[in-house]
Amino acid sequence: MLKDSAGPVALGVVAVLLLVVAWVVLAWQGRSAGSDEAVGGRRHLRRRRPSRDHFRDGSDGSADRETPTKRAAIIVNPTKFNDPSVPRERIGRACREAGWDEPLWLETTVDDHGTGQARAALAEDVDLVCALGGDGTVRAVAIGLLDSHTPMGILPAGTGNLLARNLSLPHDLREAALVALGGRNKRIDVGRIQIVPAEEHQAPEEHIFMVMAGIGFDAVVVSDAPEKLKARVGWLAYGVSGLKNLPGSSFRARASFGGEEPISRRVQSVLVGNCGKLTGGLVLMPDAEVDDGELDSVVLSPQGVVGWVAVAGRVVTRRRAGHERVEHHRSVDVRVQTDRMVEVQLDGDPVGQAREIIAWADPLALTVRVPS
Repeated sequence: MLKDSAGPVALGVVAVLLLVVAWVVLAWQGRSAGSDEAVGGRRHLRRRRPSRDHFRDGSDGSADRETPTKRAAIIVNPTKFNDPSVPRERIGRACREAGWDEPLWLETTVDDHGTGQARAALAEDVDLVCALGGDGTVRAVAIGLLDSHTPMGILPAGTGNLLARNLSLPHDLREAALVALGGRNKRIDVGRIQIVPAEEHQAPEEHIFMVMAGIGFDAVVVSDAPEKLKARVGWLAYGVSGLKNLPGSSFRARASFGGEEPISRRVQSVLVGNCGKLTGGLVLMPDAEVDDGELDSVVLSPQGVVGWVAVAGRVVTRRRAGHERVEHHRSVDVRVQTDRMVEVQLDGDPVGQAREIIAWADPLALTVRVPS
């Protein structure tokens, strides 16, 4: 909490720093219909050993432009467009230019954010499934494709589009469609996470994340930003949420990273990432790679204005070394236990509270299309 002696100047500094935090949160926030679908209730960590069979388009992953019968499914979040006919026409034209059939169009709904649509597309034996939306839509579609060799194309239409940024995908819709249709296949890791409830009789919920999961202040900011204010001022609403929640956001956490000795800290957030690039050129996890079979974690323990200055400086300068307020870790799995119920977010979508999370890397579990 700010001391009275800090006055308006300190409040202004904190507001600016929280806008930086809000900028980071913006990268995760999807105004899409979200994707908080659990993938099961397994209680033990596992690491998938994916088959290395050749892909549907051949071992080199390149799309076959010679075959006019290839067909893509486009799973679109309709809330991203004022006129859905515009992206439909542009993507349809890209399909014709690439020698593909007219695509199968499926829309997400309030009850199904893309997973059911992805499975329906697989039942139609399509050659490619594209997620047209934000990171939440991408995550939901990925859930439906995990047990298949059908590649996923990513057509960015959200606020952050962080997975697309980390894969160096174009943000122009037509160019992104051409990459999806004619690019190469790339296997990438998927983050898996168990959210352990406080009650012993409740089974853990298992989810996936493609970019980052977080427990603590970042999740609180995401979940508490007023919807009406977001509609009026956009990402600035997260600054308001951050100021509101700053005084009571710290908690005691015990975290273990792979086989390392557990650490105990009073923290603001613990973030676990499959990849580390954010919007605006910011890099939260400089060493994170989307296909290295490991997770990168950041423990944030700022105290007051000085602490947040250190955090902001670390993000802007991309420094990797440890710091009393910012700690970096790499491991195949992460376990965080807290002294109270704390908010959790996945790729910018709030998923409720927990006193324990267990996350691990599922190596090369998903096939995506990237530039040749």
